[in-house]
Amino acid sequence: MFYRRKFYIVKSEFIEVFNDLFNTINLPNQLKYGSRLVGRWMKDREDGTAEIFAIWEYDSYEDYEKIEKNVRSDEAHLQRIHNWYEKHGGKEAVFKKYFIEVRNEAIEDTVNLKEGIR
Repeated sequence: MFYRRKFYIVKSEFIEVFNDLFNTINLPNQLKYGSRLVGRWMKDREDGTAEIFAIWEYDSYEDYEKIEKNVRSDEAHLQRIHNWYEKHGGKEAVFKKYFIEVRNEAIEDTVNLKEGIR
């Protein structure tokens, strides 16, 4: 299995808009191509920002690459994303104004259930 964490620190005034993007545009498209969402969480950082992250599961790194290629070449999806950014001032403006940090990183499972829990 391959696991990925998509991580954001977002200004609080943009959380509702950003969560709507995820639920209405990004999540359906990821699921369409075979991504499996483990979960998505948010934590208020009490400084006017929130940490938002999702954990995704794939059968392999190669499977992840194939799914991402399909997601990034879906013309209808790309147009929906473009329209969303334009509605909010353009991609560059959105990243400058609302996002403090964005990371996409592989994560590793450290639990070995085959040996049992002690």
